[in-house]
Amino acid sequence: MGRAPWEAPAGPVGPRTFAVRAPAAPLAPEPPQAPEPPVRPEAGHIGDRPPTYDAEPAALPASGPEDLDALVPDTVLDGARYGTYTLRAASVRGDSARFRGEPRRDALLTARFGTGDGALVLVAVAGGARGAEQTHRAAADACRWIGGSVARSHARLSDDIRQGRRGDLKSGLHRLTDRTYGKLRARAAELGLEPSAYTAGLRCLLLSADPECRTRVFFGTGPGGLFRLRDGAWQDLDPELPATGGAVREQGPGGDRLTMDLQITTPPSPYAEDPPPPPAEPFRFRASVARPGDTLLLCGNGLAEPMRGEPALAEELARRWGADGPPGLPAYLADTQLRTKGYADDRTSAAVWEA
Repeated sequence: MGRAPWEAPAGPVGPRTFAVRAPAAPLAPEPPQAPEPPVRPEAGHIGDRPPTYDAEPAALPASGPEDLDALVPDTVLDGARYGTYTLRAASVRGDSARFRGEPRRDALLTARFGTGDGALVLVAVAGGARGAEQTHRAAADACRWIGGSVARSHARLSDDIRQGRRGDLKSGLHRLTDRTYGKLRARAAELGLEPSAYTAGLRCLLLSADPECRTRVFFGTGPGGLFRLRDGAWQDLDPELPATGGAVREQGPGGDRLTMDLQITTPPSPYAEDPPPPPAEPFRFRASVARPGDTLLLCGNGLAEPMRGEPALAEELARRWGADGPPGLPAYLADTQLRTKGYADDRTSAAVWEA
């Protein structure tokens, strides 16, 4: 039978060759996804709506060729860690002053004197009165002068704190504080001002660098606040002054000893300073032993007022500071700037977290 035209011829079939298909090119890797930008700390607000003023600085204070040495930055931020505690401190111009181009009235000083376990850390917060033109200079002078007095006596002060000599501390620090206010009055006279036009409230903390010492010393005069966060709740350690004079001694929260002196004549001071003039304002003093987990908050009146008058602010700070340890510097700054309607003054504070 014949073959059809499309059939292969008969006979042995030879080897066949085929083109080799090139392997498929590998798929290009997908480009990596861009990382999410970090969340920037920002000043939030308490309540349904933010306050009227903007949250960021607007106008700089006016200055001239003679005023450059008195310029103060909008914000100061500092921190440290010694022994069993971590320190955070900040001073921020208030919303009202930022809007109006006024200088920050508050002043903040953080300083260490000495070395090793005998070193002493001073935090000073000073706040000038509203309406006084030179108030920011007075606040800066108050911090600088109390800092100089503590520096000259730091060895004795450090030893008294570590040994628990409350009586010597109280009388000595009272004298150093009065000395500072004497200098403020003298400076007011030099400028041709009334003493009330060149003054500032002054509140200070003394902290030992010794890890075996948990005594925290507070002293000063004038408005402001001293609070302690313990077991999730704030304690106000700065009770209102009595209406009449006299010495007040009482137990603070947790059994701490509190002493406020009103028109007290103190015994000779163990610290080297000139005799002070009579005290113009009540002197406050407290030396208490911190517990692990405590947070101690020293602040000027700009933060003390909303801490007392706006419970939501105190609750929010307790939530933020209660469990996760001390915040970093940017987070602390954002925390202390939590804005509240009706409170637009400078915010100055120092907080101590106990390990």
